[in-house]
Amino acid sequence: MLSFLTLDGKLLFVTRMVRLFAYGALSVVLTLYLSSLGFSDWQIGLLLSLTLVGDTGISLWITLAADRLGRRRMLVLGSGLMVLAGMVFAFTGNFLLLLAAAMVGTISPSGGEVGPFLSIEQAILSQTITDEHRTRLLAWYNLVGSMATAAGALAGGSLTGWLQNAGSSPLQSYRVVLIGYGMLGIVLGCSFAGLSAAAEVTQPIQSAATTRFGLHRSRPVVARLAMLFMVDSFAGGLLVQSLLAYWFTVRFGAGPGTLGGIFFAGNLLAGLSALLAARLARHFGLVNTMVFTHIPSNLLLLLVPLMPSLGWAVLVLLLRFTISQMDVPTRQSYIMAVVAPDERTAAAGITSIVRTASSSLAPFVTGWLLTNSWWSTPFFLAGGLKIIYDIALYRSFRNLKPPEEQATEA
Repeated sequence: MLSFLTLDGKLLFVTRMVRLFAYGALSVVLTLYLSSLGFSDWQIGLLLSLTLVGDTGISLWITLAADRLGRRRMLVLGSGLMVLAGMVFAFTGNFLLLLAAAMVGTISPSGGEVGPFLSIEQAILSQTITDEHRTRLLAWYNLVGSMATAAGALAGGSLTGWLQNAGSSPLQSYRVVLIGYGMLGIVLGCSFAGLSAAAEVTQPIQSAATTRFGLHRSRPVVARLAMLFMVDSFAGGLLVQSLLAYWFTVRFGAGPGTLGGIFFAGNLLAGLSALLAARLARHFGLVNTMVFTHIPSNLLLLLVPLMPSLGWAVLVLLLRFTISQMDVPTRQSYIMAVVAPDERTAAAGITSIVRTASSSLAPFVTGWLLTNSWWSTPFFLAGGLKIIYDIALYRSFRNLKPPEEQATEA
C-alpha cells in the first residue's frame, strides 16, 4: 500500500498514532476536568488559550533549531514537554501551576496537532519520496492520525464513563486520562529515539546571512500563506474539540460516553476523507481541492447550532467531518511543494506555529461568549471566517502550481 515508505517513515506513522491517540483521549475530558476543578468558563478559556500561546514559543524554537541541533533530538525534547504537562495537569488543581504547565508543556485541547512534531515529521517524510507520491503519503499520514484521534476520543470517553459507573468521581476518572496522556508521552519519546541518521537534514544548511527563520527564496510565499492560515486557524480555535464537547454537554446533556462516540465517528470520517482528497488533488489540483471541499464544510458548521436536538446536531456535525479535513493533506503537500527542499522544516514550522498562535486567543473568546450565553455565536463566527479564508486563498494561490501539476500542464 505504501511500499515506498522507509523504516523511518514507518516509525513516524507509529509516533503519529501514539501522539494523536493521546490528544484524542485528552480532548474529550480536558474541559470537563477543568470544570470539575471548579474553574469558571472564562478561566477555562484563558487556560486553553495560554496552552496554545506557550506552545507557540516553545515550538518555534524547537522547529527552527531542529535542522541544526538534530531532528531526532528535538522530537525527543518535545515528547518530554508532553510528559511534563500531562503529569502537572493530573496532580495539581492550582490555577497558577496549571497556567505554567500549559505555557511550557505540550497539551492539545483540540485533539489535533500541537507542538513541534508535525513540522519536523513532514520534513523527514517529504525528503524520502518523489513529488508524485507526496500528497498520497500525507493523506495516509493524516488518515492514521485521524483514526488514532478517533480511537483516543472513544477510549477517553468510554474509560471515564466506565470508571464513573464503577464508583469513581468524575474528577478522579478524568485524572486517569491525564496520567495516561503523560505516560504516552514517554512512549513517544522512546519511539523517536529509534530514528536513524537518515532522518536528519540531507543538504548543507544555508548560512545565517542568506536565511531568515530558515527561509531564503520562499519567504514571500510562506509569509502570504502564514497570513491566510492565521484567519483559518483562529476560526478553528473557536471550536476546538474540548469546547465542542463542553457545548454538547451543556446544550444537550451529552455524557462522556456519548461524546467519545461522537468524536470517534467524526475523526474516523475525517481521516477517511483524506484519501479521497489525494485522489481529487490528482485531477483538480491541490489549491482547488483545498478550497472547494472546505467551503461546503463551513456551511455545514453554520447549521450545527440551529439544529433542534442532539441527534440532528450530531448528524450535521458528522456530515461536516466527511469533508472538513480534505484540505489538511493537500495544504501540507502544497507547502512542501512550493518551497525549496532545505526550507521545508522551517516553512512547515512557521506556518504551523502561526496557526497555533492565531488559534491561541480563540478559546478565550469562546469562553467569554459562552459565559454570556451566546451559544450559537462561535459557530457563526468560525464558519464565516473560514469561508473568507477559502476565497482569499483561492485568489492568492490559484496560479502558483506545485511541480507535479506543472509537469502535467507541460
